[in-house]
This record gives sequence, C-alpha cells and structure tokens, in this order.
Amino acid sequence: MKDTAGTAIIEVSGVSKRVRDATGELTILHEIDLVLPRRESVAIVGASGSGKSTLLSILAGLDVPSSGTVKLDGIDLFSLDEDARAAVRGERVGFVFQSFQLMAHLTALENVMLPLELRGVREAKALATEMLGRVGLGARLSHYPKLLSGGEQQRVALARAFVVRPALLLADEPTGSLDHATGEAVMQLMLELDREAGTTLVLVTHDPGIAARCDRQIRIEAGRRVG
Repeated sequence: MKDTAGTAIIEVSGVSKRVRDATGELTILHEIDLVLPRRESVAIVGASGSGKSTLLSILAGLDVPSSGTVKLDGIDLFSLDEDARAAVRGERVGFVFQSFQLMAHLTALENVMLPLELRGVREAKALATEMLGRVGLGARLSHYPKLLSGGEQQRVALARAFVVRPALLLADEPTGSLDHATGEAVMQLMLELDREAGTTLVLVTHDPGIAARCDRQIRIEAGRRVG
C-alpha cells in the first residue's frame, strides 16, 4: 500500500524485519511501504506485538531492516554506516519516549541544553530556557528529574526534542506512563509544538483517542500494513 501525498520526509519501500529464535526465523515486519509528507502528524496503531515500535526504530535508523529501503529527507539511511546514520539523526530527528529518557544527573535546563551543546550551539542556555518556558516549566529549570512529576518530566522531554527544531519527531507511546488527564495535556502540548515548528510527527500508540487527533493513521497488524 503506497501513499502519494505531498513532499516526503520519509519514504519506506519494501521494508521487512526478520529475526531468528529457538524455533527458527520470525518475521516481525512484512514488506512495509509508506510515504510520510512533511508537516503531517501520523499515528502508527496496532495491537501489542504487531511491529509498531520496530517500524519506528527502523524509521529512525536505530534498527536495521532485513530488506527494503528507508529514505529520510532524501538520504538512504541504510546505505550509511552507523556513525553516518547517527549524524543524520542528530541533525534531523527528535525523540520522545514513554519512559522519558531524561539524564538523571542533569537538571531540566541541562537536559534540554544537551542536544544543542552536542551541535555546538552557542546560545544553548538561552534557547533551552525559552523552550522550557514554552512548555510551562520556567520555574523548574534547576530541578532534577526525580523532583519532577511524570507529566513534568515528559514536558522536559518535549522541550528537549523540539529545541533543535527537528524535521521529524518520533514518539513511542508518549503518554503511556501518564494518567489520562496528564496524558491529554501532554498530547495537546505536543501537537501544538508540532504545528508551531512545522515538524513531521510520527507516534506509536494503542490509544484510539490519541490516534484520532493526528492527521492520519497507519495500521499495522501482525507485521503487515493494513491501513
């Protein structure tokens, strides 16, 4: 199943993922084709174990497909070595995880500054401070993750992801660790930041309410794209 709309940020062609276990070869993804236009929000939906998170990892170049190609911003990811793929991710991709993935020994401000510092951005502190203010944490700059609530930690993670203005944001169950009301607020904030930055948002979720707030849904069942 192919898409044709818009100028693509991601083009996936014939991607399969196979692994071996004690019983033989297991196919996790079967010949996935998809095109993701710029500035679109897309939810990848499906049951647990359907292959959603594996697909997201392959889109990021974190996992390597057994066959097929992935182009990110026109770059064939798997024609590159791991160092080159990491460089592409650093320039173009932001991540938000269910478990927040903040650095425990860094303050909220330092966590958000980190990707900017890795890029050599001189105004890292000012930009990180501004972004934390945007997500409602201007009074929490010096707090360490353990002193923040789950919702606040995910807001720091959003600030860290968006501060570099990525072309693509990949989110894996971003509200999965939060209660319903907090998750709703975080999702609303993520969509607002996505629109403001003109980012392409791809999120994995099993929550139909969250999926419905995206521009489009891609359904994966038993490793196959069915919608």
